[in-house]
Amino acid sequence: ESGMEVKNMPLKVGHTLTVTGVPNAGADRFGLNILSGTDNAFHMSVWWKATSVGHNVDEMVIYNTYQGGVWEEEIHQGGFPFKQKELFKFTVTLTHEEFLVILSDGSEVHFPNRLGACEYLDFTLWGGVLIRSFEIN
Repeated sequence: ESGMEVKNMPLKVGHTLTVTGVPNAGADRFGLNILSGTDNAFHMSVWWKATSVGHNVDEMVIYNTYQGGVWEEEIHQGGFPFKQKELFKFTVTLTHEEFLVILSDGSEVHFPNRLGACEYLDFTLWGGVLIRSFEIN
């Protein structure tokens, strides 16, 4: 699996992360992690085949938090505007209460800021994807 790490690039309250990329042909999944030390404040996982995680569906996006060595409650909201070999774009805006995700089909995902930080510095993008741009504004 390919991927990239971004370190010490602050995403602060009121600011927006914009990611564009192209999923690989035949990719099972790819995703974004917004990290705080060993905790994962925001885990976004785009699945084409989610059977391997106990969901018997073909296309879904899973959002979750990994805190203190434990995965918390998954959230499944929003659409699935991702196609293999086609450019995607999504944004993640940090507020005190949540990560507001806007997908390219206009659907919104309101994911709670469970760790409660007002700044996150470290990110990983992982899985079957070629990232074209990663910007914070």
